[in-house]
Amino acid sequence: MRAKKIEQETAPESLNAISLKAELWDTLQKVKAGKVTTATGDIVAAQAREILRTVKTQLSIFAQSGDAVSKEVIQFAKPNAR
Repeated sequence: MRAKKIEQETAPESLNAISLKAELWDTLQKVKAGKVTTATGDIVAAQAREILRTVKTQLSIFAQSGDAVSKEVIQFAKPNAR
């Protein structure tokens, strides 16, 4: 039971374009303030690029196959869309 509580407390918020942008901005501000190293900033930026590259690849596959874009990708881009 304790492990589950810790997991819930440390679980990140939903990943979407807005939260990703906020995290990148927060990291940039921390780098500028000297609270995190530039290496840490580079790691965060690299992970963000990989996430965006994955979404772009998914969109390309949907376009080439003629399939509708998945709800997951739409929710990433427009988290408040219904």
